[in-house]
Formats: sequence, C-alpha cells, structure tokens
Amino acid sequence: MKNLYANITEILILIFILITFLQSGIDKAADWKGNTGWLKDHFSGTFLAGQVPFMVGIIMIIEIITGIATILGIIWLIAYNDASIALSACILAAITLLMLLFGQRIAKDYAGAFTLTGYFIVVIFGVFLMS
Repeated sequence: MKNLYANITEILILIFILITFLQSGIDKAADWKGNTGWLKDHFSGTFLAGQVPFMVGIIMIIEIITGIATILGIIWLIAYNDASIALSACILAAITLLMLLFGQRIAKDYAGAFTLTGYFIVVIFGVFLMS
C-alpha cells in the first residue's frame, strides 16, 4: 500500500492512458470496417489516402501495446516502486499521439488536432514525473 500512495499521481496518469489507448485500440479491432471507412473519407485527397488500413493497423497495435504497458507499469509501481515500464508506456503514448497529430494535420482537421493537445499534456506530464 505504501507504494500505491507514494505513486498515486503516476498511477492516475497511467489509468488515464490505459483507458484512452486500450479502449481506442480495442474499438479499432472491433469495428475495423467502420473505422477504416470513416478514415478513408477523412484522408481522401491527401497523400495518405491509400495507406489508411495500414495506418489504422499500426496505430491499433501501438495503442494496445501501450495499454498493456500501462497495466504492467501500474503493477511495477505498486509492487516494486519502479517506474521504468511506466515511463516506457508514457513514451509510447506520446509517440502515438504525435502520429495521430501528424495525421490530423495532414487531413487539415485542425479541431481534431487541437483535441489531442489535452491528451498530450497529460502524457508529457507522465513522462516528466516518471523520468
């Protein structure tokens, strides 16, 4: 319990990342056709138009790996007071958000890109705390 309280801010950030990324990755897998269909339209007219299924697959895999890493990071923080896995999860989350930001900017979805800012701030704060 001592490690839980000592790392409560880090754990709450990891739970936020877990919910965000694992849910998103599972949603992409569960509704592959709906997600790729919407994104094909979203990226039509850009140089990424023909790459949508590949991009969704990569993002889905990284989101699920990030979610699993956050679970392990929480366990390691509580059990061993070790933030190394949690830091890796935060870095993966930051990289994923940068990939999503790149896509939104290419699609000229500036409102969507701006929405990612809040997530990125939380994740970068996690990187700061755990490094």
